[in-house]
Amino acid sequence: MASQMAILGRTRSLIKALQSNYANTSVKTISSFPSLSQEPQLAESPATADPTPLPPNPASGSPLYNENWRSPIPPSATQSVIPLGFLNLVPGHRIQTMAQTFDAKSLMDQFANWVASQEWAAIKELFESWVKSLDKNGKPNKPDVNLYNHYLRANLMIGFSAGELLDLLAGMEDFGIAPNTASFNLVLKAMYHAKETEAAQKLLERMLLTGNESRPDNESYDLVIGMLFLTGEIDAALKYIDLALKSSYMLSMNVFTNCVNSCIKKGRLDTLAAIIEKCKTMDQNKALCPPWNVCYLIAETAMHQDNSKLAYHALEFMAMWIARGEKARPPASLSVDEGLLVSALATAGRTYSSTLLDAAWSILRRQRKAPNPESYLAKINGLASMGNLQRAFSTLHDFEVAYGDSSEETEEMFSPFTSLHPLVVACSKKGFETLDSVYFQLESLSRAENPYKSVFALNCVILGCANIWDIDRAYQTFEAIGSSFGLTPDIHSYNALMHAFGKLKKTHEATKVFEHVVSLGVKPNALSYSLLVDAHLMNRNVKDALTVIDDMVAAGFEPTKETLKKVRRRCIREMDYDSDDRVQSIAKSLNIRMGSEARRDILFNLNYSMDFA
Repeated sequence: MASQMAILGRTRSLIKALQSNYANTSVKTISSFPSLSQEPQLAESPATADPTPLPPNPASGSPLYNENWRSPIPPSATQSVIPLGFLNLVPGHRIQTMAQTFDAKSLMDQFANWVASQEWAAIKELFESWVKSLDKNGKPNKPDVNLYNHYLRANLMIGFSAGELLDLLAGMEDFGIAPNTASFNLVLKAMYHAKETEAAQKLLERMLLTGNESRPDNESYDLVIGMLFLTGEIDAALKYIDLALKSSYMLSMNVFTNCVNSCIKKGRLDTLAAIIEKCKTMDQNKALCPPWNVCYLIAETAMHQDNSKLAYHALEFMAMWIARGEKARPPASLSVDEGLLVSALATAGRTYSSTLLDAAWSILRRQRKAPNPESYLAKINGLASMGNLQRAFSTLHDFEVAYGDSSEETEEMFSPFTSLHPLVVACSKKGFETLDSVYFQLESLSRAENPYKSVFALNCVILGCANIWDIDRAYQTFEAIGSSFGLTPDIHSYNALMHAFGKLKKTHEATKVFEHVVSLGVKPNALSYSLLVDAHLMNRNVKDALTVIDDMVAAGFEPTKETLKKVRRRCIREMDYDSDDRVQSIAKSLNIRMGSEARRDILFNLNYSMDFA
């Protein structure tokens, strides 16, 4: 910097000296800085712009010649100032070059690349320029249906309405091409987004009436059916589902799930079961399976409405999910709530559906833990209601093997008066015919290679004989427990025999059975006392019935409200008011609210005379 300032000072002093010597000569400094590079440089040649293309030949018959060729499609009034995708547009001169040099195949390849990058505005602009250009033979470019579908798709993605797409669809006739199924599906997608259900149904009907090239496919039905379900038009949706299944088309999982939810919401369970059955018969749709939570919803709704077919399909879907989980890597363990399966077994018993019962039991056996007693009882009751006594007693045998050793809970679980009562009813359904058949089968099984002897099964036969007032068969079966089967009667055996004597008003014999039980050291239960009370009431012996109740309370049992009401009712009919007061005091001491018998008294005191006839 110092050297530069020194040179500058010398230059200024030299100029002053020259000015004094040559006063008439004007000398000016070029620059106050050291010498600058002033080498000559060549000027850049201006860039040559691409020539503007000529308009198409009027004699070529271009369908768009009647429009302004510089702007073939006027801008829509609804478009924004900056159109969608403005920043991604290909430069105009490049579009024009492509339109003049590409053939149909090259144009299709370019569209494929732009579809991958979602340059919809570029596809639209290039197509419109290409159809106005001439090919190498001097003829206007003519697109095929696939190229035109790319144009339709670009307009759909830009945001054109269904009406505008229909106008573009009608323009295909100018090029001598007919729309195919994909063309109509693009319009249906626009209608789907706008929820135009009526127009979509009309368009689908139009597709059905046209040729094979434009008949509806899986996507067409899915769009229309899904739109109808979203708008709540379930009847129309079910009509097109039935049409699609008859035409052997495959339903999408989304449409199938919407169908399930809509049918459940509207209570169309039979229709839903019919649709599922049709899907099961088709190779294309038999693999359809709704989500796991939807399977639960189907099962619970079907069981609540006692629809055994739909409940069976729900369990079938669950089994498919369990099988998929077992095959997955790593395995996914899925299990069904046992309470739901017990409900399914109960529904099978109410609706007499063996298929539902077998499906529920097969899923139950695949669970990691053994079935609960409630599951066994539900299956026994279901088989008994169907009249399949052989399988019912076989299940009873499995139940005994699983829970027969639990002494504390065995008494109630295997009681013919409560848990096994449906089996008792089934044994006595046809009177002695069914009872004898069951007895002889049990007797033959006791002599088999692997003998099956069950005192619980024989108790059901004894109580069944009591239900048909056959004391002889009941007593013979009771004696056969020890003599023929080599078993020891339990408290339920004695209770069943007491019930048989009590129903025939043989109170003395029933009392003898009770005394025999006590003498053997077998502890009577609450039901034993209740049966003895009933036997006394059958003979209108209120005082002895109250004595048994006192013994019952002394033994540590409480009489039920129903038993006390029976005694009180008999006291009123026998006009034994002292005994009635005693019943009231017993109920008060046990905190049992007896309630009133007003409605029963009205029936009891009806005047059946002919005075009002």
